[in-house]
Amino acid sequence: MDKQLIRQRFAKAAGTYCKKADAQRNIAEKMLNLIKLYIPDERQKRVLEIGCGTGMFTKMYLESFSPEKMWVNDICPEVECCFSEYSGPNFRFIPGDAENKDFPERLNMIVSCSTIQWFEEPERFFKRCLSYINDNGFLAVSTFGKDNMRQVSEITGFALEYRSRQELESYLMKDYEIIHSEEEIIDMHFSSPLDVLKHLKETGVTGIKSKKWTKGMLSAFCSKYSENNTDENNMVNLTYHPIYMILKKKSKNI
Repeated sequence: MDKQLIRQRFAKAAGTYCKKADAQRNIAEKMLNLIKLYIPDERQKRVLEIGCGTGMFTKMYLESFSPEKMWVNDICPEVECCFSEYSGPNFRFIPGDAENKDFPERLNMIVSCSTIQWFEEPERFFKRCLSYINDNGFLAVSTFGKDNMRQVSEITGFALEYRSRQELESYLMKDYEIIHSEEEIIDMHFSSPLDVLKHLKETGVTGIKSKKWTKGMLSAFCSKYSENNTDENNMVNLTYHPIYMILKKKSKNI
């Protein structure tokens, strides 16, 4: 995983992300609703968000909840300016790679939307979260499953190492009580394969490989994409496969 490339691609997309990341917005809204449903207000006094980006979920969350202290983290230090309206002693931006960054302890909740699929060792991250969350504290996570952007990976051969919901549950149940777990398919529709590529660039999710496309390569990609993924309305599809999990840290006394 080229973390420097990931950081560069998301930093370049910071200005367009909120306008173009429709699937991620739907995922953030659903995560907020799941938190409202499963995590009591009194368990949200000290909150950390991992992978805050430009603040899409953060702003939704703070419209509904008022934590006593909140920390937000992102690998892109450039996005700190997106949180100027929240600056103060009870809100702090922490730049850096969450896989090797130290975070505050005694947290009531860690939340992360559409981020951990970029981690080299997500299982190790889940384990590290245990040292930051209080007993019976919560971890609220959305990530992506194996069908995510399958139309692109089937042609290019490039894909992140997505875990299935079952794989995640099998690992997480050792340390967490699984309060809620679900997955869904979100199909987006575009006028052409070029619009798909533009969408991916504008949302920063092209940080898998640094690859220069020749005119011939681009033409072949578009031809194959249209051949395989055109629907009855003459639109091409792109699949998102989100997984949502609300987890509760098991008490040491159990």
